[in-house]
Amino acid sequence: MLKRSYINLALGISVSLLVSCGYLQEKKTSNFSQAPTYDKAGNADSHNIKIKLYAQYNKWRGVRYSRGGLSQRGIDCSGFVHLTFKSKLGIHLPRTTHLQSRLGKEVRMADLKAGDLVFFRTGSSSKHVGIYLEKNRFLHVSESQGVIISRLDNSYWSSNYWKSIRI
Repeated sequence: MLKRSYINLALGISVSLLVSCGYLQEKKTSNFSQAPTYDKAGNADSHNIKIKLYAQYNKWRGVRYSRGGLSQRGIDCSGFVHLTFKSKLGIHLPRTTHLQSRLGKEVRMADLKAGDLVFFRTGSSSKHVGIYLEKNRFLHVSESQGVIISRLDNSYWSSNYWKSIRI
């Protein structure tokens, strides 16, 4: 009976430690200090988001395209969006363009704000995603030029534009 009490006590302590460590680990990996700030109307602080997005661009500029890539040795468009939102904005997005396109609220091109996702149909079944910056410019990973900033009014991008999403 005494042995069973010690086993239950040890088990209880172990479970408590595991639960608390899991809680601390989850809290530690969620970087809430980098989450976007909001103004009195509840809109994301566009200036703050732009600063973070340009910092990401400066860090990743020219990193080559690699389908399925998720590092500075090579990255694809949805991976870049996934990592940028996680590291710069504290927001966890799915890894694929398909799943990213199903999030948030659709917005008109004329109403785009920094941090909105812009989607393109680049083939019969292929899609492309980037992050809107400002003044008709978006950040993305080009297959030919790697991480770059492009213009939405470029003939290629404007003719393949699909939709925009605000997370």
